[in-house]
Amino acid sequence: MLTKEEVLKVLNPVKDPFLHRTLEETGGISEINIKEDRQHVSVKIAIGKINTAEQMQLQQEVVSILKKNGAKTVGLRFEQLPDEVIQEFQPAINKEKEASLLGGNTKTKFISIASGKGGVGKSTVTVNLAMALMRLGKKVGIIDADIYGFSIPDMMGIDKRPVVRGKKIIPVERFGVKVVSMGFFVEDNSPIIWRGPMLGKMLTSFFTEVEWGDLDYLLLDLPPGTGDIALDVHELLPSSKEVIVTIPHPSAAFVAARAGQMALQTDHEILGVVENMAYFKSEETGKKEYVFGKGGGDKLAEVLKTKVLGRLPLMQPYEDEDEFAPSVYQQDHPIGQEYHRIGSKVIAKMEEE
Repeated sequence: MLTKEEVLKVLNPVKDPFLHRTLEETGGISEINIKEDRQHVSVKIAIGKINTAEQMQLQQEVVSILKKNGAKTVGLRFEQLPDEVIQEFQPAINKEKEASLLGGNTKTKFISIASGKGGVGKSTVTVNLAMALMRLGKKVGIIDADIYGFSIPDMMGIDKRPVVRGKKIIPVERFGVKVVSMGFFVEDNSPIIWRGPMLGKMLTSFFTEVEWGDLDYLLLDLPPGTGDIALDVHELLPSSKEVIVTIPHPSAAFVAARAGQMALQTDHEILGVVENMAYFKSEETGKKEYVFGKGGGDKLAEVLKTKVLGRLPLMQPYEDEDEFAPSVYQQDHPIGQEYHRIGSKVIAKMEEE
């Protein structure tokens, strides 16, 4: 049976999810009761903020630790730490945030890639716009913020995972572009079943706990639509610009307008529209076939009071046995050249300020 001293020993190293300090440092373990007859351990814990998703995660962690160390049943109560304790650690937390990409002192510019629905090639546009910006001499990173539908690592042929150095995650670099994705933190393509607040915390970690270095542009591949994660990004990054991706079909453009309106309502500037799958050009006849119709990109740009940055046809990258990257278009590929033109327009718009 656990003793009070043993409970303290195993729980003291656990970190407060808000103050990022151990329970020993904050004095967070305020009460321990042990009922030997039922092998029941009851603990009262004080943390920086209560009644949150992070508290639920901490609860699961504490229960697991105590049961692994001999407790048969566990009872937990949470309370908020005194204001003076929170204030003691707050300056250090604020300093860490200021040093991150969310601190307001960064020179990195943010570009969010959004769409109204899935399947229009938003992630492909993210990857290849990043490649174009890199080829134009910029230092570029990607956050795969499409947390439920992460695909950037597979698209770029990334088979490595980030490493941790000190307290920072080192992003994976591929073709000169730095990448962080939820896909690096799940096993065997497992589904993500977390709720919104937990996902929001992971997204914040991508900004604050990753060693991005000196970036010119950080691209965010947003989930389609206007859900919680997209809203979190809008709240985290008040100065982000957006590229809206659609296909020519009027229905897709109509839905994409919602994502654009969300950007405008949160004071995000729209850089322009990319019309993907604009047409298919037959290699035999050279004739363009508009398999998804025409005019969707122009109509969307009109509604959002912006311009079409580029139109991308249906075409595969060149086959390359030496480099597995199924969605990366080579620089001399016709679509690679179109992305180069789009990237030049984006840089010109971003540097107008």
